[in-house]
Amino acid sequence: MSRRLVYIAFGAAVGILVVQRATKAAKRFTPAGVQTSLAGSFAGLAEAVRDFSADLREVMAEREDELRVTLGLDGTHDVVDAPGHTGGLEPEVTAPRTT
Repeated sequence: MSRRLVYIAFGAAVGILVVQRATKAAKRFTPAGVQTSLAGSFAGLAEAVRDFSADLREVMAEREDELRVTLGLDGTHDVVDAPGHTGGLEPEVTAPRTT
């Protein structure tokens, strides 16, 4: 007799767990559940985009620093950083000669 009670209790416990899981699954497919799920997904997507853009800005800043050092625009080259120095990019303009 006690074996039957154990099986009945076990069956009841399993039945309760199945009903609870089925209820949770049904709530996920209601309009409110879908809205909550989508809101969570979009929040995760927005966070991923923010993280990606922050990483991208960091990498861009590092690359800009590398380029500045390579091109001599970091303040360590006096001639290049001198005011009025064009780096030879502008043609020389001289006054016309009068003979």
